[in-house]
Amino acid sequence: MATPFLPRALEPTLRRAAGEFPAVVLTGPRQSGKTTLLKHLFQESYRYVSLELPDVRGAAAADPRGFLDTYAAPVIFDEVQYAPELLPYIKERIDARRSTPGQYLLTGSQNLLLTQRVSESLAGRAAMLRLLPLSRREAAGQATLPLPWESSHDRSEQHALGQRDLWRSLLRGGYPELAANPERDISLWHASYVQTYLERDVRSLRQVGDLTTFQSFLRALASRSAQLLNLTEMARDLGIAVNTAKSWVSVLEATFQVIILRPYFANVGKRLVKTPKVYFTDVGTLCYLTGLRDPEHAASGPMAGAIFETAVLAEIVRTLMHRAQEPQVYFWRTAAGAEVDIVLESAGRLIPVEVKLTATPRPAMADNIRKFRQDFGERAQAGYVVHTGDARLPLAPEVTALPFAEL
Repeated sequence: MATPFLPRALEPTLRRAAGEFPAVVLTGPRQSGKTTLLKHLFQESYRYVSLELPDVRGAAAADPRGFLDTYAAPVIFDEVQYAPELLPYIKERIDARRSTPGQYLLTGSQNLLLTQRVSESLAGRAAMLRLLPLSRREAAGQATLPLPWESSHDRSEQHALGQRDLWRSLLRGGYPELAANPERDISLWHASYVQTYLERDVRSLRQVGDLTTFQSFLRALASRSAQLLNLTEMARDLGIAVNTAKSWVSVLEATFQVIILRPYFANVGKRLVKTPKVYFTDVGTLCYLTGLRDPEHAASGPMAGAIFETAVLAEIVRTLMHRAQEPQVYFWRTAAGAEVDIVLESAGRLIPVEVKLTATPRPAMADNIRKFRQDFGERAQAGYVVHTGDARLPLAPEVTALPFAEL
């Protein structure tokens, strides 16, 4: 069954980049919709070549110039990390026609390796864009909807979301195939995704040898989503070296499976916690890895708070990234224990966001945001406490309780 196309917020930026740069590189995790998006926008004027097929990438490696003659621009090269030998020769072709935009559209699912290769070969010649799984606004057909602090428009009636529907959507996650086909078995899909990811991507990265131990590491990391990342403790529990744990986290970050959230530093006369926090990129993958299969268990279990916080962060990061903006997102925690879950830096201003697993927000939940605003003064904008209920109301001066449905 064909998957219906869901409009993406990145579309206008992608069109503009193809009209201005000789090459566009679109990265993101597997199954996030990169190929579908490029085909939807450019299939009438571009040839499509998948470099994932062994015979195709073998031909590209054996005779790069001949391969580029066969598949002349304009062309889409899918999963270009499998044929990095092509990049210097693509540079050669671009330099021969430097003023011609949109010659090559490239996709890849291994950010670390691909970015390094592109920086070496196509610096100044390629626009780098990223596509993550669907944001909630994209899944709802409202891809360009602003974030709450960007608009004063009240969306409460338009986006009402019951508790069961909320947790069903979190279990499902944001991958387009699941969002577009509500009848798909989510456990079967995520099981296949994790297995495919392990087989295709992890095996190709040299840091991972023992896949069984790595899979245990993946599940242990999932159980720590939205927590401070203590790799020494994880390594001890799993019986692996700390350097191995570090390299595996790098693999997960490079293949867009996790987001590493770092603390916000500013000279406010306090010693801040320096350890980063880890979040899974897709909350559906997180639920699968932690063994959650139904909304009731997810909502009432010990992981509920972490799942909800992961969902809030993912929505903010995806919304910004799909506008081709680099998300300047952090957390804030002092040695004395004051903490704000998410701090978004925008145009020199700081927007504090607390995440609370409750449908009944109370004024006390604004305490840490008040402390944050006191420390950062005029740089700190009005803050938000995101919750699972449906009431938008003031909790304190410049602090608003915001339903997740309105995020």
